[in-house]
Amino acid sequence: MKNVNGLLVLFTLTTGLLFTTNVKAQESNSQPEYLHHWRIGYGLNGGIPTNDTYNFSLGADGRLQYDLTRKTSLAVTTGYTHLFSPGDDGGFLPAKLGFKAFLGNQFYVLGEAGGAFGTTKELGNSFLWAPGIGVATKHIDVSLRYENYSDFNTGQISLRLAYGFLL
Repeated sequence: MKNVNGLLVLFTLTTGLLFTTNVKAQESNSQPEYLHHWRIGYGLNGGIPTNDTYNFSLGADGRLQYDLTRKTSLAVTTGYTHLFSPGDDGGFLPAKLGFKAFLGNQFYVLGEAGGAFGTTKELGNSFLWAPGIGVATKHIDVSLRYENYSDFNTGQISLRLAYGFLL
C-alpha cells in the first residue's frame, strides 16, 4: 500500500510538471497582440515662404497621434505660425488632420489637410494642405513639408523638429 501511494504521488507530480512545461512552451511561441498607442509631440517649425510677400516663418505646434498599426497612424496637429515680412507680418492657427505611413522603422510620409485661421487683419481663413516626409525615433521627430494656404496666396517649405512620447 505504501508503494502504491508513493507511486501515485510521484505520477501526479511528474504529470503536473510535464503539463506546466507544455503550457509555458506554448505561451513563448505565440505572437504578442499589437496594442494601439497614443503619442503626443511638441514641435518647433521654421520655414521659407514660396512667394515674395513674406521673408520667413516661425511656429510651434502640438501633434496628437493614434497608431492604427505599427506602420500607420492618424494625426491631429494645431499650433501657431508667424509669417515675417518687411511690411505687415501675418499669423495664423493651423488645424490639420493627417495620415502617417512608415516606409521602414523610422522613415515616413505624411499628408495633412485642414484650415488656417488668421490671427491678424491681413489674413482671414484658408484651406491648408501639407504633404511631408520625416524621420522619427522613440522621442525625436524631424520632418520636411510643403504647406499650401489657398486663400493666403502663399505656401512654405518648413522644417519641423519635435519631441514626442507615448501617452
